[in-house]
Amino acid sequence: MAILFAILAGLCWGIGELFTRHVLHTGQIGPLTAITIRSAVALPLIALIWFAGSLSALPGLSPEPPLAAAERPVIAKLILGSGIIAGAMAMIFFYVALSLGEIGRVKPVAFALAPATAVLLGWMFLGERMTLPKAAGVTLILAGVLLLTRGAPAATAAQP
Repeated sequence: MAILFAILAGLCWGIGELFTRHVLHTGQIGPLTAITIRSAVALPLIALIWFAGSLSALPGLSPEPPLAAAERPVIAKLILGSGIIAGAMAMIFFYVALSLGEIGRVKPVAFALAPATAVLLGWMFLGERMTLPKAAGVTLILAGVLLLTRGAPAATAAQP
């Protein structure tokens, strides 16, 4: 079930960023405006699902524990890691890159480095096992990034 949801997420991101890249390359919308619109549209929908408690209706998800029960270090890691680093900074960097380059290079680089980084950090800091297939996968991901970016222009002109 996890792989199915990962596939659905990847498809949604791929389709959504196709629209975003097109919008950014019109020159009528900038990266920060695009991020603001994305967040402003997504947050109410997420909040509605969260408050309604209907996440438990999805297979594999249990009811959310109360936020007030979480310890301060847990909340701090969530704010720093998910909110600031992955949420704000990654989106800013990604949308700026998307406004400057081709989706066929920008998207694979960003979304290939994310799993490679996660596997390596999971192994180094969370005690997750590093297996030969994982190491080979990370190597292939990084090789793919090199192939995609080899000889890539630094930026492309704004195109609709």
